[in-house]
Amino acid sequence: MIERAFCDAEVVREAWTTASRIAVEACQVEQSAISAEVALPAVVRFLGERGLLGLVVPTALGGAFDTVRSVALCLARERLGHASPLVELAFAMQALGSHPITARGTDAQKSEWLPGVAAGELVAAFALTETEAGSDLGGIETTARRDGESYVLDGDKILISNAGIASFYVVFAATAPKGEKRLLSAFVVDGKSEGLDCKRTRVLGGHPIGSVMFTGVRVPAKNRLGEEGDGLSIALETLHKLRPTVGAAAVGFAQRALDETVRHTKTRKQFGQPLAEQQAVQMHLANMALDVESARLLVYRAAAVSDLVAELKGAGRETDAQRAHVGRTSSMGKLAATEAAFRVVDTAVQLHGGRGVVEGSIVARLYEDVRALRIYEGASDVQRLLIARDLLRE
Repeated sequence: MIERAFCDAEVVREAWTTASRIAVEACQVEQSAISAEVALPAVVRFLGERGLLGLVVPTALGGAFDTVRSVALCLARERLGHASPLVELAFAMQALGSHPITARGTDAQKSEWLPGVAAGELVAAFALTETEAGSDLGGIETTARRDGESYVLDGDKILISNAGIASFYVVFAATAPKGEKRLLSAFVVDGKSEGLDCKRTRVLGGHPIGSVMFTGVRVPAKNRLGEEGDGLSIALETLHKLRPTVGAAAVGFAQRALDETVRHTKTRKQFGQPLAEQQAVQMHLANMALDVESARLLVYRAAAVSDLVAELKGAGRETDAQRAHVGRTSSMGKLAATEAAFRVVDTAVQLHGGRGVVEGSIVARLYEDVRALRIYEGASDVQRLLIARDLLRE
C-alpha cells in the first residue's frame, strides 16, 4: 500500500517542494506580526497566495489534486512543522476546518466556502470540544433547534483553534432534546454571526485558541452538512483523515529538534571536547534518530492506507474491514509519532542544558508546542483504546 501511494510522484513532488520553498518566507511573515492572532491570518493568506492551501481542497474548487490526499497533507505538515509550529498550525486548521465540507458538503456549500479556504481568504475552524465533551463526544451539550428555515444554536465550545479569528466554524451540536438519543449534526457557522462570542485562552506555545460561545445564533438550514444526525460520522471521518497528519507535524517537530541538537553537540564543548564525541551523548542522538524514522514510517503508512481506501470508496469498492484498517493505522501513526516526538524534544532540551530552557530558544519553543499533540484530535490513551478494540474485534 505504501509503495502504491508513493508511486504517485506528482503528489510527493507538489506537496514537499511547495512546502519547502515557502516555509522560510512563511516564518518571516509570522515573525513580522505583533501577535499570534495577527500572524495566523497573515500566514494563511500567504500560504494561499503561494498555492500550498490547494492541498486541502479538490481541484474543482481551487485545489491541487482531484481529491484531498493524506500523503500530501502529511508531507506539507512535516515540512512546515520543521520550520514553525505556528505556520504548521495555520495550514493544519485550514485542512481540519474545511474537510467536513469537502467530505459531506453539497455542491453549493463547497462552492461557497472551499475556494476561499484554498486562496487563504477564509480562515477555517473546527468547533467540537466542550467542557464535558473531549474524548467523549456523547457529552456534547451545545444544541441546534430547528426554527423554520434556520437552526438556533446555544452552547459553549472550548479549546477551539482560531477562536475569534475564523471566518467560519464547523460546529457540532445536538439536534435531539436532552434525555432522548443524542443525535449530533454539523453546521457551517459564519464567524460574524450575531450571538457568537469568543474568549482567548492562554495555552502552552501561545497559539490562538479559545472558547466560542453561541447564544441564540441563527444558522440557515442550508448550512447544515449532511442530514440531521450525521454529525458524529462527519466528525469521526474528519478525525480519521487528519490524524496521520498530526503525526506528520510531530515528525517535523522531532526532526527539527534532532537537527538543532546535532548542531549544538558538534559545537558545544565540555571537559575539553565537543559533546558529540562523548559516547553517552551519541547514544541519545541514536535513540532520537530511531524515534524520528520509526514515527515517520508509521505516519506515511497510515496516510497511504487512507488514500488507497478513499480511492476504493470512490469506486464503490470499500469494505468495512478496510474502513476499520484506516482507523487503526491512523491511530497508530498519530500515537507513535506524537509520543516519539515528545521523547525526542525532551532529550533535545536535556542535551542543550541551560540553553534548552531559555525562553524563545528553538528547543524551548518546540517543548511547549509538542505537548499538545499528544492530546488534540484524540489523546494518546484514546488511541490505545481504539487500537485495542479493533484488535479484539478480529
